[in-house]
Amino acid sequence: MQAMASINLRDELLCSICSSTFKDPVMLRCGHNFCWVCIDRVLDAQDESGVYSCPDCREEFLERPALMRNLYLHNVAERFLITQQGQEEITGICCTYCVDSPVPAVRFCLHCEASLCDKHLRAHNKSPEHVLSDPSTNLEKRKCSVHKKILEYYCTVDAACICVYCSAGDHRGHWVEMLDEASEKKMTTLRNVLQKLTTKTKETEERVQRLEERRRKAQEKAAGEAERVKSLCTGIRRRVNDLEKKVLSEISRQEKEESLSLSALIHQLEIKKDELSRKMRHIEELCNMTDPLTVLQEPDTGDLCDPEQEGGDEDTGGHDKQPHDGGDLDVAVISHTLHTLNTLRNAITGIRSGIYVEDPADILLDVTTAGNYILISDDLKTATWIGEEQKCPETAETFQFYQVMSRRGFTSGRHYWEVEGSRSGNWMVGMCYRSIGRKGKQSVIGYNNKSWCLWRYHNQYLVLHYMKQIRLPHKISSDRVRICLDYEVGQLSFYELCDPIRHLHTFTATFSEPLHPALCVCNGFIKILSRSRN
Repeated sequence: MQAMASINLRDELLCSICSSTFKDPVMLRCGHNFCWVCIDRVLDAQDESGVYSCPDCREEFLERPALMRNLYLHNVAERFLITQQGQEEITGICCTYCVDSPVPAVRFCLHCEASLCDKHLRAHNKSPEHVLSDPSTNLEKRKCSVHKKILEYYCTVDAACICVYCSAGDHRGHWVEMLDEASEKKMTTLRNVLQKLTTKTKETEERVQRLEERRRKAQEKAAGEAERVKSLCTGIRRRVNDLEKKVLSEISRQEKEESLSLSALIHQLEIKKDELSRKMRHIEELCNMTDPLTVLQEPDTGDLCDPEQEGGDEDTGGHDKQPHDGGDLDVAVISHTLHTLNTLRNAITGIRSGIYVEDPADILLDVTTAGNYILISDDLKTATWIGEEQKCPETAETFQFYQVMSRRGFTSGRHYWEVEGSRSGNWMVGMCYRSIGRKGKQSVIGYNNKSWCLWRYHNQYLVLHYMKQIRLPHKISSDRVRICLDYEVGQLSFYELCDPIRHLHTFTATFSEPLHPALCVCNGFIKILSRSRN
């Protein structure tokens, strides 16, 4: 009985606005009490309309009512709180019916508003209206804020928990369910949602694992290629350095030998020059003499008249042979070295071919550019027309039409990649600049001067650039196409992957921007084939 009295007293000391024990209680003229802060907030909200009323009895006041402090109620509430805190510290939540000695409660009956121990729980009425809950349940949260009755029903129209009076009042005519029934339905829905989220999470985790595996393989392959190129280039540099030293040493040796030979020849010619100068002076002296007898008596007159004979006999032993004036370097060794360097250049070209030509380029589609009517596969290799807008968020990179471009762009070198399109579909495949437009018909590949494409339309094939169409005369039996790019040469070629491979068309242009593979799907699908040797 003491416990029941305590519960009844607690109910009398609750503020109907905050559902808590009174704090600094005040009273209106109608006699109802509220926490000062709570009623003051309510009256502030009523200031806008100018109509003031009591939250409990709805009595209206012409002016904002004065708030009178209820000192007696304030003291009672304080003492009650102190008593309750002491009991909770000692016994916690006790059974309402164990009056003689406090026994911990295990359940709480919402209908009886009583805490129950194991003993009284076994004897408790098990009829449906006696709803049991956790002993720590805050009863006020389980009551209707208007009628102060237990919330027993759920209004599906207003999505609100209501009491029996609410169902006959504001919610009359609405579809109403028992709380347990409504809760079970919601829990079923939540379990379904949870299952879908779990499945989605698992799929996302698997996709992340696949992408991480692809990234790991890409890193391993890149590291292997880098190591191979480093090794090849290191060997080439070492060989080039050795050849450079060898040929420079040979040039230096030949230059020294030629210099010594030419120095000896120059010395001989200087001696001859001095001798000729001496004879010239002697002849000049004879020419200036006035005594004929002296001139005629000169003993070597004949020799003086043939200056070349003495020089020829002295230098070479014969008149027909002339002194060697020197010659070019011996280019045999240098030519051999240049031939070796040319071989190395071909080897470097082979390295480049091995990296960029022998294997097809690894192309991944950029989903941020994909139009809202096409679906991009998880591996970023396939674009499929779905016929309905996906409502994906658009960015400045998103195409308005049914097309998508790749992440990767090419600025140099020779590359090729292959696609397979659906036999019954209409699709385009080609390359475009990143700066291609994103809106309007002029953004479709082939309809502008920034793209080149092969178009499959109603089982016919044509190539397209800057809206100029060229229909291919022969019938194409395969739906697999190879696209080859030679950036420096300025050629973009299309081949049918049949046996043997057949050339379809080659565009010739001077490429000025990075070229990206691009796909456009109006019906069906188009798939980029995985990297593999063919």
